[in-house]
Amino acid sequence: MNVLILLAHPNLPESRINATLRDAVRELSGVHVHDLYSAYPDGFIDVAREQELLLAHDVIVMQFPMYWYSTPPLLKAWQDAVLTHGWAYGSKGVALAGKSLLIAVSIGGDQAGYGREHGQFTLTELLRPLEATACFCSMKFLGHVAHGAEDTDLHERLPDMAQSYRALMQRLAAGDLPPVVDSR
Repeated sequence: MNVLILLAHPNLPESRINATLRDAVRELSGVHVHDLYSAYPDGFIDVAREQELLLAHDVIVMQFPMYWYSTPPLLKAWQDAVLTHGWAYGSKGVALAGKSLLIAVSIGGDQAGYGREHGQFTLTELLRPLEATACFCSMKFLGHVAHGAEDTDLHERLPDMAQSYRALMQRLAAGDLPPVVDSR
């Protein structure tokens, strides 16, 4: 299977987590890392190019840092421009049907900080719009993997995070998909 990682970080050179994860997988066979901010520094998205990339891959991974409980602005603009009616959804929009979507998100703390006990929504709830997008485009939603940016021990944890992410991408490229999330 071919895996497309849509990397969306507005300041990748300053990123500890996303840059490390990118470096861990960019040489893997069957995995293509597509840095949206590098490809579109002016914000103008080549829709035809992006749609061709999606068609050429079986598994789509959206890798991004959580920005105000959502995706970074260019990833949202990418969704609006690329996932069009008649192509990605609608009665004739079947281009993505049967493909898989996985979310790889980095967050400011750890996952325990996202929950009812903190008066917030869970990370799963915050990512629900992306799950809905997958469903709307007839894609299989594979869920999410989260990487917390706890300042105290991040440097020590980065090699393990990178190895785990690399192993996951290798499994996806080999066709070893996790069970589809059923949110009914």
